[in-house]
Amino acid sequence: MSSNLANEPARVAEMFRKMVLIRSFEEAAGEAFHAGHVRGSVHQYIGQESIAVGVCANLREDDYLTSNHRGHGHSIAKGADPRAMMLELFGRVGGTSDGKGGSMHIADFSVGMLGANGVIADGCTMSVGAAQAIRLLGDDKIVVNFIGDGGINRGPFMEALNWAKVYELPVLFICENNQIAATTTTHLVTAGEGIAARAESFGMPATTIDGNDLFEVDRTVARVVAEIRTGGGPQLIQAMTYRLRGHFAHDEAGYRDLAEVEAALGREPIARTEAWLLENGMTADEITTLKAEADSEIIGYVEEAMNAPWPDGKLAFSDVQDVGAPSYPGADQ
Repeated sequence: MSSNLANEPARVAEMFRKMVLIRSFEEAAGEAFHAGHVRGSVHQYIGQESIAVGVCANLREDDYLTSNHRGHGHSIAKGADPRAMMLELFGRVGGTSDGKGGSMHIADFSVGMLGANGVIADGCTMSVGAAQAIRLLGDDKIVVNFIGDGGINRGPFMEALNWAKVYELPVLFICENNQIAATTTTHLVTAGEGIAARAESFGMPATTIDGNDLFEVDRTVARVVAEIRTGGGPQLIQAMTYRLRGHFAHDEAGYRDLAEVEAALGREPIARTEAWLLENGMTADEITTLKAEADSEIIGYVEEAMNAPWPDGKLAFSDVQDVGAPSYPGADQ
C-alpha cells in the first residue's frame, strides 16, 4: 500500500466514503437503540473513524483483526458487511452471528475480522494467539488488535505485550487513546509515563500519532505493517483521538467540559478529511452526494432489519458443542 496518501486523491475519497459510512452506521445504531429496537448496549465510534479506516486500508483481506466493545468502525473498515452487522444489532436472521452476538460481538471470518469482545483487553490475548498460529503455520499474515486507553490498565494487555515480544509475533497493537476511560479521565487513573512507555518497557517499539489525521495514520501504519510482515516483531501505535459521544449511546457525557468537546469538534477526522478533499478537486456537491448515499444505504439496512424475522430459538444451542447434535428436550422434533 502507498504511504503517500496526499498524492492519491481518489484513494483519499474512497477512504473518506468509508469513514462517512461508519459515521452513518453509528448514528443509525444509536437512534435504533434509543427507539428500543436494539437490546444490550451500543458503544459508538463517532469521532475516531480515521483510525479504523487508515489502519485497515493497509491490511490484506487475509490479515486478522480483533476489536473491542466499540468495534463497529473497525469491522466496517476491515470489510465486514454493514447490512449483516445491522441485522446482528437487531438480533435478526442474517446477522453476522445469527443475532446471538449483538453490538459488542461483531465477527466476520471471511474478511479476517476475528471478533469484537465486550470483555475489555481480552482481544489482546486473542490477537497474540492468532499471531502464534500464523508463526507456526509459516504464513506472512499479521494481526491487528484495537484497544482503548482504558483497557491498557487491565492484566491481559500486559500479558499480551509480554508474549508477543518474547516470541516476536506478527501483531500490531493499536491503542485508540480517546482520553476517557468510560467516564473517567484516563491520565488520572493511569500510573507512569503512559501507554507507549508500557510497550517500550517490554522492548517493543511504540509510536504516538494524531489519530484524527488520516494521512498520518496511513503513513505510519504502512511503515509499521511492512516492518512487522517482514519479521520485525510486534509494535504498538498510540493514536490520539477524542470520543465525541458518551461511553455508550444513552450516556450524555455530562462529566466532560463543554469547551473541551467544542475544541475536539474542531479536530474531528471527517471534517478535516473533507476540507482536504475540497482543496484537492472534490466539489461540495460531490461530497453532499457521497454523504447522502451513505445515509440512504444505512437507512435501507435499518428498514430491512426492522422487518427481518427473528431466529429460530433452537439456534441458541448451535455453536456451543464440538461434536454431536444438541441434546435438550424436543431436539429431535
